[in-house]
Amino acid sequence: MIRIGILGDIGSGKSYIAKNFGYPVFNADEEVGKLYKKNKRIFIKLKKVLPKFIYSFPINKNEIIKAIFANKINLKKITKIIHSEIRKEMVKFLKKHVNKKIVILDIPLLLENKINKKGDILVFVKSNKNDILKRLKKRPGFNYNLFIKFKKIQLPLDYKMRKSHFIIKNNFTNKFVKRDIKYILKKIL
Repeated sequence: MIRIGILGDIGSGKSYIAKNFGYPVFNADEEVGKLYKKNKRIFIKLKKVLPKFIYSFPINKNEIIKAIFANKINLKKITKIIHSEIRKEMVKFLKKHVNKKIVILDIPLLLENKINKKGDILVFVKSNKNDILKRLKKRPGFNYNLFIKFKKIQLPLDYKMRKSHFIIKNNFTNKFVKRDIKYILKKIL
């Protein structure tokens, strides 16, 4: 099984690129959303470490945001709980798709959390900063200060780019994305 890890800036279109490969995608952001909505055990763990912030199940994202802004330590507490659960979900995903030729890992903190393996193919999604910010501002509930906090916990983009085997310039037009993906698949298969 070939594992393709998608790297890039917040809002660069990583999930869009991942879906366009046409292979099973593990999307960590979607999995986090599911955990907040459906996993009572995660709620209990978060409530235990953040009793002043986490009140309701399903977990309200605004409660998480308030906890993150209250102090730096809260973000670490949240990520410690959430990331261990995301790893478990990824293992389930990989077992489920063990017979697939390729799987796509759309995990924003793939390198930061050392989830990637030596043989993984890393694809960096490069987008124009202005385009990214315009797109992010259109997202419901976009919070610029939260965006900055998350940027701080990520490795520098130039480092991620250097670590990548391929770079896709995402100008958000389907034609060029499909062409670049076709090229990558031709090279690795």
